[in-house]
Amino acid sequence: MIYIAIPNKGRLHEPTLSMFKDAGLPVQGAGNGSRQLIAKTSDPDITFILARAADIPLFVAEGTADIGVTGLDLIAERGADLDVMTELDYGKASLVLAVPNASPIRELKDLEGKRVATEFPAVTRRFFEENRINVDVIEVSGACEMTPHIGVADAIVDITSSGTTLLINQLRQVAPVFDSRVCLVANRKSISDPEKKKIHDVRTAIESVLCAKKKRYIMMNVPGESLEEVEKIIPGLAGPTIMEVQSDRKMYAVHVVVDADEIFTLVGKLRKAGANGILVLPIERLIPWWAPEMSAASGSWSVSCIRIVIGQLHP
Repeated sequence: MIYIAIPNKGRLHEPTLSMFKDAGLPVQGAGNGSRQLIAKTSDPDITFILARAADIPLFVAEGTADIGVTGLDLIAERGADLDVMTELDYGKASLVLAVPNASPIRELKDLEGKRVATEFPAVTRRFFEENRINVDVIEVSGACEMTPHIGVADAIVDITSSGTTLLINQLRQVAPVFDSRVCLVANRKSISDPEKKKIHDVRTAIESVLCAKKKRYIMMNVPGESLEEVEKIIPGLAGPTIMEVQSDRKMYAVHVVVDADEIFTLVGKLRKAGANGILVLPIERLIPWWAPEMSAASGSWSVSCIRIVIGQLHP
């Protein structure tokens, strides 16, 4: 059995459920606010553990779970020794040092001898030790933003993704402390256990979804006299798939995978070059092919990855 720990609530919960659903592993009966602790999925060998995001690094490090979804900030706070397999495309945030708008504190050195409230005491202490500034770190379990306004602390170290929370609470940033990202992590023993090979299948499924979101699949008809010009325009990583169409005139069906953010400009150029019947499709999953020399923890995508996917779709 493979156990996967995922956040049971909060800002990471719904995006995580959605990601696993897209990867073909829907979590059964685990909506936000659910008190469910264990959840099944479509694969009988995979079970989800729904836990507090802050506890997931410890669960994975100790082997209670084989895989987990959590933030780098929480991993750093726990000091957990994990294998970070894949960075996910949601939940990016930063730990920042902030003070009330009216505070005379303007830079780090002004914090000498001051009190700093935070839900991340370990990360905060390391930050100030590295900057050789003595502060009194006060650990709180919530409502960190209000502590400077009620006299509990002079400053806070808290997580923010957009800065809106700081603005609402009349706080301003003094310095960045830690840039965090949400990652798929694994227990180091589990990831090398030959009986738990499905861990790598889970990783492949997740990465195929992440890769697909950044790509689009284009299908078009191209007259023979325009084919060379169209090929010059297409930025496909491995070149297009070209098939001759049975028609009264020389005509080709051209299929290619391209970056999603190039679609707007690309379609105009293709039409001008003579392509017609252009169809742009989203891709649900783009399965990678891992070269033997690539490590299990590598997150890079090779040209051959795209080429093989296209070849499977259109031999």
